[in-house]
Amino acid sequence: MDGNGRWAGARGLPRNEGHRQGVENVKSIIKAAKEADLSCLTLFAFSAENWNRPRTEVSALMRLLEHYLKEQAKVLREQKIRLRVLGRTHELPSRVAKLLRRTEEATADYTERTLALALNYGSRTEVVDAMKAYAEAVARGEADPASLDWAEASRYLYSAGLPDPDLVIRTSGEHRVSNFLLLQSAYAEYYFSPKYWPDFGPEDFYAALMDYARRERRFGKTGEQIRRAPQPQTV
Repeated sequence: MDGNGRWAGARGLPRNEGHRQGVENVKSIIKAAKEADLSCLTLFAFSAENWNRPRTEVSALMRLLEHYLKEQAKVLREQKIRLRVLGRTHELPSRVAKLLRRTEEATADYTERTLALALNYGSRTEVVDAMKAYAEAVARGEADPASLDWAEASRYLYSAGLPDPDLVIRTSGEHRVSNFLLLQSAYAEYYFSPKYWPDFGPEDFYAALMDYARRERRFGKTGEQIRRAPQPQTV
């Protein structure tokens, strides 16, 4: 969700106002994802590198996150949306970490729809933490390196139990992935929008989904193989 600060700067507003508008837009995109019948939506909200931003901005972001969680926890329960958090949440402010944990627990039984928030997240950090966790499992005799494959390795990632992303959307006109779900998105389709996140509305979201629907996903096969494959029957 990139471009909040530049959205504000272009309007002569403080960066924090851009983040506030960005949070408001989260609500509309979550609603759009539900209407599009998506089972899982992941939002990259705060990276492990974002701590390097000015302290006042980081503090404002944490206050916004706390306010959002307090406001939306009831909405998630009412709409039966499970919350999953990806990242080193123990390094977040204790009040925020507690709210996240409480909301995750309160929505854990909902399986039809999932909202995943990447907070204090970085894909390289995720890999390091997964390697440490796997090494500890091996030391305890709970894992065998000789039988290690991707299915087993992915169990140690923050995203364990979630589907790999089919589509990754990057707003603000930047054309890079910025350390986001690098392993999980190995076969994802990418969509880059020139709009800053606060301006990326439901119509833009649907346009990204339509663009994705027109693409041919081959997963290492040829296009001819994909087109010849039996199509699932519908009733």
